[in-house]
Amino acid sequence: MANRMPLINDKYKICIICEGKEEYKYLDRLYHLGVWNSQYELTLINADGNGNITARYQDRYQNGSDDVVLIFCDTEKKPYKQYEEIKSNINRFHGSYSAASVVIIFANPCTMQIVIKHWTDELIKSPAKPINAPLIETCTGVANYKGRDDQVNIIMEKITAVNYEEMRGRIEALSDVDTDTGSTNFIKLVSWMESDSTEWIDKINETLE
Repeated sequence: MANRMPLINDKYKICIICEGKEEYKYLDRLYHLGVWNSQYELTLINADGNGNITARYQDRYQNGSDDVVLIFCDTEKKPYKQYEEIKSNINRFHGSYSAASVVIIFANPCTMQIVIKHWTDELIKSPAKPINAPLIETCTGVANYKGRDDQVNIIMEKITAVNYEEMRGRIEALSDVDTDTGSTNFIKLVSWMESDSTEWIDKINETLE
């Protein structure tokens, strides 16, 4: 019987701790659209709430099985208490004032700010679903959006490689200052995941070490 060589996975392992199901399902949709560089293997972890993000991040980082570990979360509304606490915890964990700024991908006030950019330039200014429901219905046809699994799934199915490019152009024009309503640094993640170069991984890990 011939010896079989073990399969070697030479892809770069990217892990992202997602605040909740919207973040998880959105990134999963983009990953499987094939719009990102195939040299990256993405693992997503649903933290089931921002109160669990720090612990999930620390566990995954200390596991050492990934090339880089990132966080994707909302800022919610001012004074951003829980979001600021996450940033402080990450900085403290790494012993660096700049750690959070390189690993956290945020949306102010919520992830729907990014998702809705697949169809519109309109800004979302509140994390409250009842306030955002009319705009979400206009863009996606999903009425009375409450964040239910079936509603999220319908919206994700409407995300395509074509409107991904439209989203990309729109978020590029947004502020990346996390205290600005309607801001996000999601373009950073998009650029990283599209890139042929993996220098961004090394730069993040150099900042954390």
